[in-house]
Amino acid sequence: MKKRQFFYSLALCISLLGCRGKKETYSINESTLDTDCLQHLTDVIVHDIYSPPVASRIYAYSNLAWYEAIRFTELNSTSISEKLKGFDKMPLPEKSKKYDYTLTAVASFFKVSTSLIFSKDSLLKHHHKYFTYFEEKLSNDVLNNSIELGNKIAAIILKRASADQYKITRGMPKYSVHNQPGKWQQTPPDYADAAEPNWKLIQPLLLDAALQLKPIPPPEYNLSKQSKYYKELMEVYNTSKNLTPSQDTIAKFWDDNPFVTAHEGHLLFANKKITPGGHWMGITTTLCKKASLSKIATSALHTLTAAAMFDAFIVCWAEKYRSEMVRPITVIREHIDPVWEAKLQTPPFPEYPSGHSVITAAASTVLTHYLAPNFNFIDSTEYKYLGLVRSFSSIEAAADETGISRLYGGIHYRSAIVEGKNLGARIGARYTTFFTSLRKP
Repeated sequence: MKKRQFFYSLALCISLLGCRGKKETYSINESTLDTDCLQHLTDVIVHDIYSPPVASRIYAYSNLAWYEAIRFTELNSTSISEKLKGFDKMPLPEKSKKYDYTLTAVASFFKVSTSLIFSKDSLLKHHHKYFTYFEEKLSNDVLNNSIELGNKIAAIILKRASADQYKITRGMPKYSVHNQPGKWQQTPPDYADAAEPNWKLIQPLLLDAALQLKPIPPPEYNLSKQSKYYKELMEVYNTSKNLTPSQDTIAKFWDDNPFVTAHEGHLLFANKKITPGGHWMGITTTLCKKASLSKIATSALHTLTAAAMFDAFIVCWAEKYRSEMVRPITVIREHIDPVWEAKLQTPPFPEYPSGHSVITAAASTVLTHYLAPNFNFIDSTEYKYLGLVRSFSSIEAAADETGISRLYGGIHYRSAIVEGKNLGARIGARYTTFFTSLRKP
């Protein structure tokens, strides 16, 4: 009875009290449990329609929760959180106690992830299944010790999350749009409010501040036919008019817009899709499996990639709302073609730099450093959403295709793509330099 009472009093306060009937048994593949939990989280992020920056925050803290627990399966393992900013020192296992560190990781992961999402029940059903499995497998002492340690790890991560300014930004006023030439305007078809205009206030994990790293300024808005801006504008327009089947597929494959709307008369249809961060979490899983990495190495790579993307979104969004660059669709419709349609739906925030280019360059820099420059792979992450699979000769090749997809999609100028990649690579390099103590997988 003590075992059952403890199970139902876990700190997550999960609503399992209705499950007192016949006990279910589950068969769990512990070798894939980490990536299974991550996929469950991605499914919830897609369902709840988080903006890409918010999704990156969820991925960063949740992956860190798993890593800080599973690392204890090896002696002298390195804490990642202690090298980041704003975290208290992580607890250590007591030498006199026995633990199952996979259960510790499960406890920590679910405690953190369910605290950061809306649809908690969607994760709690998996939480129930996994804990029932471990309850049958482990002794009372090991079960209790493992859960207790996981909850302590989660508490430290959630303490940092509660102080990263996220809650403050939820109550800030909406972004004010000023009708000035060259400055961002709300875009069709929904003319939605600007997404996350205060994201620059979020505390980065490794960097000191949002504007610590900045790209060069975007081309000056100038409609003279000889100006750099006008040439890039016309490149977007002309490219959209002459898309090859391959370019069309590339634009669709890397869209990663979590909420795309379509209008038919008075009817509105919407499609939910994976975020850019979620797509690269899926790629990271694919790479780790192909490289046959250990549990710790797999978790470390997911965590560093997620953290790099989290910081990349902060830096990118700070520049977006600093430069306030107008989107191609606004200028093209006003000055070139009033009925022009981009291949992709323009997301609701300023243009420069390309968010896809920044965060994928940050991710690919980390992944390439810990794997290999010519690590080829097949990306099937989008198959469940689009029915598409693509192969790449290297991780950087995938990142480059991600960037150019925004030109094909008609939502970014070339400068935003090129300088976005440069900025993201600088962010990723901070992670590969700072975490030299982590051995390569």
